[in-house]
Amino acid sequence: MSMTLKPGARLFSAVCTTEMIAVKAPPGEVDVTIGGVAPVGSAAGRDGSGSVADGHGGGAAMGKRYVDQGETIELLCTKPGDGLPALDGQLLALKEAKALPSSD
Repeated sequence: MSMTLKPGARLFSAVCTTEMIAVKAPPGEVDVTIGGVAPVGSAAGRDGSGSVADGHGGGAAMGKRYVDQGETIELLCTKPGDGLPALDGQLLALKEAKALPSSD
């Protein structure tokens, strides 16, 4: 299911407890999933049916940022769960911390 994302948009997994906030979003419509399933509008929208799709589990870590290869989208995990975020079927990678300059 395609959707238009804006920074600050909240995403709730339909199949697990994972919750995310969009920090950076590409223009236009995108196909974002959490746990292999399109996110729902609120935590109350979870019906308990369904499960994390094969290859889309492993757990999202709270406070970590997830980005695509081109860093056009960035999602911040606000509540951990088993499902991982994906864009157009490709899992998002954990964003690496930038190295601080030396203070010599």
